[in-house]
Amino acid sequence: MLDRGARSLRRTGTTRAHRAPEAGKRTGWARHAVPMTSVLMCRPEHFTVSYRINPWMRPEQATDTRLALAQWETLHAVYRDLGFDVRLVDPLPGYPDMVYAANGGTVIDGTALTARFRHTERAAEGPAYGAWFRAAGFAVHEARHVNEGEGDLLLVGDTVYAGTGFRTDPRAHAEAAEVFGREVVSLQLVDPRYYHLDTAFAVLDPAGGPGAVAYLPGAFDDASQEVLRFRFPDAVVVSDDDAAVLGLNCFSDGRTVVHAPQAEKFAADLAERGFGTVGVDTSELRRGGGGIKCATLELRS
Repeated sequence: MLDRGARSLRRTGTTRAHRAPEAGKRTGWARHAVPMTSVLMCRPEHFTVSYRINPWMRPEQATDTRLALAQWETLHAVYRDLGFDVRLVDPLPGYPDMVYAANGGTVIDGTALTARFRHTERAAEGPAYGAWFRAAGFAVHEARHVNEGEGDLLLVGDTVYAGTGFRTDPRAHAEAAEVFGREVVSLQLVDPRYYHLDTAFAVLDPAGGPGAVAYLPGAFDDASQEVLRFRFPDAVVVSDDDAAVLGLNCFSDGRTVVHAPQAEKFAADLAERGFGTVGVDTSELRRGGGGIKCATLELRS
């Protein structure tokens, strides 16, 4: 019997999947009961690379908006196939990066901490996502300090892991702790290619535990690497090659990881650990410095 990822593969012809592991192995499917995953996305109707605010962006190279939209549609369909509740925010003309919904805020326990962007090119996205949160019935806290949503604030179990170094202000970490009433662990990013935490650190099992994450050690300073080794001794350590195709910018519901198909070793490691895997190509969106996770904001009620 094919798993959900394999069914999606057969339907779309553009994804790749591993079968569920053999009986008797510890599996991601059986780790814990997984509630319905709810996510927010934004169609890339206006996506292009017209400015440069990260090393991935090269305005001198042509962007294929139609291809970006087709790849996004495949990702959207895969989420629906996996049983996710997928909601949409309207894209704003003139804001090509709005497709990266993960940057639009952080939602935990029905409370939304709005985003406050560092670069003026993206400034209007914060209020646009904030308005959506209010209309959807979330309690909204307007950010005082620069934070770029789930780009730099990722929940693992009861703890928020918070990136800084390029975008999010360290003071926003204390603000997140206050708003959400959770422990917040700061992690210092040092490689400009991995300017957001979600490009170098992936949550594989939202319930937490030693093997709940994957990360690229070289994206962090020495002190942060020590924290990660201590807290996640069984983490998946990802190679430079797989990180360089934004393999860590993946999304997991705790059972199935949706990832960049170019990150082949990472996908094999996930399957070995018992996760279902589905590869979705978002290479055109990568031209703007984002991938699957960047296009996906989790809504935790």
